[in-house]
Amino acid sequence: MKFKSILSAAFVATLLLSCGNDKAEKPVVEDTVKTETAFDFNVEQFADIKILRYQIPGWEKLTLKEQKLVYYLTQAGLAGRDIMWDQNYRHNLKIRKALENIYANYKGDKNADNWLAFDTYVKRVWFSNGIHHHYSNDKLKPEFTKAYLKEIMAATNTSLADEAFEVLFNDKDAKKVNQTKGVDNVALSAVNFYGPNVTSADVASFYKKMKSPDPKKPLSYGLNSQLVKEDGVLKERVYKSGGLYGAAIDEIIKWLELAKGVAENEAQGNALGLLIDYYKTGDLQTWDDYNVAWTAATDGNVDYINSFIEVYNDPLGYRGSYENIVQINDFDMSQKMAVLSENAQWFEDNAPLMKAHKKENVVGVTYKVVNVAGEAGDASPSTPIGVNLPNANWIRAAVGSKSVSLGNIIHAYNNAGSTGRLKEFVNDETELELEEQYGQIADKLHTALHEVIGHASGQLNPGVGETKETLKTYASTLEEGRADLVGLYYLYNPKIQELGLVDDWKKIGMAAYDGYIRNGLMTQLIRLNLGDDVEEAHMRNRQWVSAWAFEKGKADNVIEKITRDGKTYFNINDYDKLHELFGQLLRETQRIKSEGDYNAVEDLVENYGVKVDQAIHAEVLERNKQFTSPPYSGFVNPVLVPETNDEGEITAIKVTQPESFDGQMLYYSKNYSFLPEEN
Repeated sequence: MKFKSILSAAFVATLLLSCGNDKAEKPVVEDTVKTETAFDFNVEQFADIKILRYQIPGWEKLTLKEQKLVYYLTQAGLAGRDIMWDQNYRHNLKIRKALENIYANYKGDKNADNWLAFDTYVKRVWFSNGIHHHYSNDKLKPEFTKAYLKEIMAATNTSLADEAFEVLFNDKDAKKVNQTKGVDNVALSAVNFYGPNVTSADVASFYKKMKSPDPKKPLSYGLNSQLVKEDGVLKERVYKSGGLYGAAIDEIIKWLELAKGVAENEAQGNALGLLIDYYKTGDLQTWDDYNVAWTAATDGNVDYINSFIEVYNDPLGYRGSYENIVQINDFDMSQKMAVLSENAQWFEDNAPLMKAHKKENVVGVTYKVVNVAGEAGDASPSTPIGVNLPNANWIRAAVGSKSVSLGNIIHAYNNAGSTGRLKEFVNDETELELEEQYGQIADKLHTALHEVIGHASGQLNPGVGETKETLKTYASTLEEGRADLVGLYYLYNPKIQELGLVDDWKKIGMAAYDGYIRNGLMTQLIRLNLGDDVEEAHMRNRQWVSAWAFEKGKADNVIEKITRDGKTYFNINDYDKLHELFGQLLRETQRIKSEGDYNAVEDLVENYGVKVDQAIHAEVLERNKQFTSPPYSGFVNPVLVPETNDEGEITAIKVTQPESFDGQMLYYSKNYSFLPEEN
């Protein structure tokens, strides 16, 4: 899952989450409350992107052994960077090599419009780990000409094969992940998880034949492989040492072995050993054994996420994207928020779910606020703000899960400056005052409730398969919305004040409801081009939750659509009734998940979460033109620099900051490219 101290006003403005593949992301920034700091969080801005940097609080408090552990884990993460590029699109690595050669070696006019367009395009490709937009999944469109690219290629002695060259300008492979209803989602997705002749029907047929040794502990079939068709026969190319991506995986293993040698405790070391075994064998039972061990290893100052994890980029939800996040525990904040974990059973017992869908024993939910020390793959440059793992439902039920909030990432967002959007889109001064006074705390708590309570809640009916099988392309957005609804339901509840988390539960809930409806029905639309459908799982869930509540509350005027001076606003007239509506929708979404009701989830998402009110969208885009802050932000990573003695032993590790985004991207390509252009 993808959070500000509950006692501080300096936190991100509209933090929302994701589930199933539990990674919370940061939606549109309206405003933040900036705290005083001498550190420069801003790096640069281009297209629809702002690049930031973050600090690593508590680094100097770690022992040298712990610092070595962090260093080795970050190096392991970067070693797999190229895997993510290749997973995103089969031509990405060769395209990147060509673009970078031009970028680094061109000596011509760099003030020309074509060059400036090329400069922006290269940075957008870096940010997205490929030629498709990191959020919309649309292919990035160059604003320079084909003739100009040929000219600067010739000037820098750069080559790029015909198909890879042409795809930059033609309509082929236009969508990395295509979630459109009624089409072959696999065949029409450019993501490199499937061979060119593989169809959605092929995938369903292939995995339908696979049966886990223990049906109560289903293996994550397809998670770590590419499915291809050779001579008409489907086969998996497994990600492992000696297999697909083996050269990079061997480098990952090298650094993980070093990390295991400086593990903080036996449990952490054992988990790292299982992860290494998994990379060596590709065995999915070992992957489950690792996740059980990793989930139970909760002691120590350092933790990490590493491997093929989130399945958002697979249109059918099988295959995991490579990801790495290295974390240092923030013990003070973790202790403050532990109250949620300790009361997880109360929240489950009092949820508005059908009795059969409630867990009798919620186990093993650990929640920590952490500071990131390094990220790679699917987590960089565009990062989550929180994560909840593992994703296997049976491990969550039997062993538990780890939920973390990335505290220093949120701190960086909060200190990068405000946007001014809030005043433009709130309905009145009362709504503005609620957001300014309580919005930050409400967002923090929504994140925590979403991660800790939402993802741990509910259970499948006996005999019902995993959601990727029953709910198919709607699985991710349904799970994200379900966890959001858990958070929304309990934000407007005196229990959070009873637990000492807030001083005024009702105003916290009101601010949270205002912000959610405003974002779900209006402000998130700045991320779409006029005429586009909503396709990204998180955007879909925010819209279908908000639109459903708006429609179902019309008879009682729960949420009022107001037009004033040619501008649209949404005003909540009855927060108590909206709370009831959120409870009803939570009950229904849990029923859909528990029963595997595909028809119901299809109706919910397609009727409320996909289509956009074009008049409101056009209006939002026009009102947003006055703001220069882009809708997306991402980060460069701090650089950990080891110092060694004459024997080559590390004696200290210093934290430095990169000066530029392009400098870090070129450095990564020079030092962490372990894969061939074709894999």
